[in-house]
Parts: sequence; structure tokens; C-alpha cells
Amino acid sequence: MTVAGCEAGEGPIVAPPDPPAEYADKHMPAGWWADEKIIEEGRQIFIGATNIDVNCASCHGKDGKPVKAGARDFRNTERMKLYSDAVWFWRISEGVKDTKMKAWKSKLPEEDRWKVMAYERTFGLKGLEFDVVKKEWVPVGSAKPPAAAPAGKAPASAPPKPKKAAAGKT
Repeated sequence: MTVAGCEAGEGPIVAPPDPPAEYADKHMPAGWWADEKIIEEGRQIFIGATNIDVNCASCHGKDGKPVKAGARDFRNTERMKLYSDAVWFWRISEGVKDTKMKAWKSKLPEEDRWKVMAYERTFGLKGLEFDVVKKEWVPVGSAKPPAAAPAGKAPASAPPKPKKAAAGKT
């Protein structure tokens, strides 16, 4: 059985909500944004070749162009730049409330969710990585490592927000 999760409508470009605390300090493993092996493994997961229960392409299309209504268009650079790596990982892991986008954490281990994200990034953010310090997408290789956060404080991970979206509607 193939489980597919799709979002309900692209709509206007608005920033997603901040990730919950348990995801706020999650970031792509070092070096994975440009690691061709990781990206290829992510592609295999994305197209359903690795796990028959996971086929992101069934909604998001093999090239990032949605094939089902409401699926996020990963080719839309302006929209995708609003998603920090922490927000994106949270959305893959937990799904998106009030949409068809399902939670994938029960079907994919954490490492595989990062791999899928590294591949999805190639559609609209190719050549970029998320800089946790600057809170923006920058050319691969130019991101600064995050400074150690004071006890109990996670480094900020969300990019600047032009306007707030209604909870769960991005």
C-alpha cells in the first residue's frame, strides 16, 4: 500500500509558523546539502523506490511540480526560501494540520527524512543551504556553524517572516 500526503492548496506566499520546541534546534547534518550520495538516496525515497509506503512524487511530482491539487510546489523558490531546515523537517515529520500532508516520522527514520529534504531542496533551492546563524538560505559552503546556545536556548532557526500564516495552513 502506498501512503501519500499532500497539502491543501498553495495559496498566497506567507511564512510558515515556527516549529515546535522539539524541532526548533533540528538542522540538516553537516555536509548533506551538497552530498550527491545523500541527495540520490533522498531521490530514491522521494520516488518510492526505497520504501513502498512512501512516495512523495505521487503528490509532489518527480520533478517537484505537483501532480495533485494542494501539494507544495518545491520549484517555487520564493516560497521555499521561507522554510528553514527546522520548519521543513518538522513538516515532513509531523505533517500539516488540516491538509492532506501526512506525518512521515512513523514511515521514515530521521536520517531518511533529512535525505528526502536534501533532494526536495534541489528543485527550487539548488546550490543553497540553510544558514542557521544568518537565518536564511545561502550558497552551499558559505553557511556559518551555529554558535553554542546558552543553556535552555536553541539557536533561532526560522527565516525572516514577511507575514504570519494561519496555524497549520501552509
